[in-house]
Amino acid sequence: MPPKFGTSGLRGLVTELTSDLVADHVRAFVHACPVGTGLFVARDLRPSSPAIAEMVIEAACAEGLRVTDCGTVPTPALALASIRAAAAAIMVTGSHVPADRNGLKFYVPHGEIDKADETVILAGLGRASAGKVGTVTENMTAGANYVARNVGAYGSALTGRRIGVYSHSAVGRDLLLEIVAGLGAEVVELGRSESFIPVDTEAVDPDIRAQLQYWAKKHALDAIVSTDGDGDRPLLADETGEIIVGDILGQITGQSLEAEIAVTPVSSNTGAERLFGRVVRTKIGSPFVIAGMAEAGGRVVGYEANGGFLLGFNAQGPEGPLPALATRDAVLPFVAPLVAATGGLRALVAAQPARFTAADRLQEVPTEKSHALVSSFDTDAGRRAEFLKLLGGQEAAVDRTDGLRMTLRDGRIVHLRPSGNAPELRFYVEADSRETAQATLARVLAMLANVLS
Repeated sequence: MPPKFGTSGLRGLVTELTSDLVADHVRAFVHACPVGTGLFVARDLRPSSPAIAEMVIEAACAEGLRVTDCGTVPTPALALASIRAAAAAIMVTGSHVPADRNGLKFYVPHGEIDKADETVILAGLGRASAGKVGTVTENMTAGANYVARNVGAYGSALTGRRIGVYSHSAVGRDLLLEIVAGLGAEVVELGRSESFIPVDTEAVDPDIRAQLQYWAKKHALDAIVSTDGDGDRPLLADETGEIIVGDILGQITGQSLEAEIAVTPVSSNTGAERLFGRVVRTKIGSPFVIAGMAEAGGRVVGYEANGGFLLGFNAQGPEGPLPALATRDAVLPFVAPLVAATGGLRALVAAQPARFTAADRLQEVPTEKSHALVSSFDTDAGRRAEFLKLLGGQEAAVDRTDGLRMTLRDGRIVHLRPSGNAPELRFYVEADSRETAQATLARVLAMLANVLS
């Protein structure tokens, strides 16, 4: 699959992310979108990221820009730094996908790009280099400022908690250790890796799930926290090591901040409609969420099923201000639930509306094959009915906002969607019990794997 500009910027195989292709996208971005005072650049811990970051810096300098190299920091830390400097930014990361892939995420001076920005960037490809000479400076405070933002708002709110930090190969692992310790918790580091581990917070590997449960019991932990590779999606496990899904984290975090409006994709838990004054549903992807937040205004938050959380207004934490941040963040959606969970995370989650989601994906499925399969179910009501009959259900409604989302008469929801940035077919299931959601997901996964084979 050639490099593609999708819902998370440019992404593709490392072997196809050539200097010419990277430079072409950098030039298109800096000439199509506002860059303010210059361009901030950072990267994750993939082996290919340093070289690609150099490609980005070289291309930006050739356009005469002032480039600030932030080194290895998580995506929200880069965004926080660039927004404060009124500058644009590019993050070199493939997020949660394997190390043989990488990509670029783009930010204008007020935050993450939206769908309109994507359109003008793609239209600007093919521009020749300006051949100018820019400047490069280093920023050594982006990580520290990100730590201070979180600790300053919440103080020592986690004093008395024993928290595991699953470091793996996340770029923000050292900052994560600082934040958890700065919040007053006793920290136990777990699973640091010098090789890249692709952690998808929507579809966590069964071996990782088992390891989290083992660690929780072995170390008598109150919770385990982690992120994906670039630190914009959270992973939070409760006192038993059970993972709390991202949309539930979004609900809890939004409530704790006293948000009035929640903007979230169609794949997120429908319990949100019982918790917020208004819920806006969008297509999947942070650019769609950002557009919805901008239109809604006011005390608005955004979140996705992967857990990434966007704060659209200047909020107040227990100990200090919490400024808005117009990009997905992984720290706030585990700090806020931990602070709220005075009786334990398991009890906090149990108090949420009784709707449960589960998600997974089939990997290495060509995009055109995923689209063909979903389209066949969409256009053939008989085939769709037969598929749902094998799941023990009948169709009540269909939502085509993003992929094919089928509501069954028994209240279950089954959602099929080709990934917008990787060769994957994703599945989302919602039901009135965790067991039913997981069982339905497993059945869907097995059935469609058989169809695609």
